[in-house]
Amino acid sequence: MARSQEVKKDEADTVAAAMSGIQSLSRTMAGFCGGPHMTWRQTLVEFDGGWVFLISAGEGAYLAVSSAPDVDMADITFRMQQLVGQLGKALSTPPRENSGIQA
Repeated sequence: MARSQEVKKDEADTVAAAMSGIQSLSRTMAGFCGGPHMTWRQTLVEFDGGWVFLISAGEGAYLAVSSAPDVDMADITFRMQQLVGQLGKALSTPPRENSGIQA
């Protein structure tokens, strides 16, 4: 839906697809953390050069942030939750519908 100015569109599309996959894997792993009714809230991935935070931002939408390795993790998570709270439904994306067109 949106990206930082420094991120090119093709790169943003690639990252969005990767984040979708990570979110899907994270939701699938919820059962590993306590049962089938666990709700996914956030995924955090660490790399040599920093972190990627991924949180739910509404129906069908997620917010991802990359950061340097020395970031205040609690502050980033708090600010992400604030942003999602402020933008609310504007971040939701309705599910795609079948148009009936055969490919």
